[in-house]
Amino acid sequence: MRGVFMKTKDELPACPVATTVSLIGSKWKLLIMRNLLARPWRFNELRRDLEGISQKVLTDSLRSMEKDGIITRTVYPEVPPRVEYALSELGESMRPVIKAMEDWGTDYKKGLEEKTD
Repeated sequence: MRGVFMKTKDELPACPVATTVSLIGSKWKLLIMRNLLARPWRFNELRRDLEGISQKVLTDSLRSMEKDGIITRTVYPEVPPRVEYALSELGESMRPVIKAMEDWGTDYKKGLEEKTD
């Protein structure tokens, strides 16, 4: 397992919102986290579920999230090897933030439906 090399304080923006965006602000990272909130996933499961993501972008996103301590990567000593990705404790701490985003998106879509009715 690779070590976790979280960014230092000097490497992060001064603004707390900018810090959060720098760590998980991409479309794909948020959708990966959404999936991992439910359960651990294997690489190919994520690739199939995240329609439109390339193998390179998924690989780069997972590596970056692991490096930043947001997810864990577990390699099982089987033949062929099985690798699972899961949220770390730090990643789990984003659950209320992602839930708030889900709630906001639901409310927004309801508002659009009401305008067209």
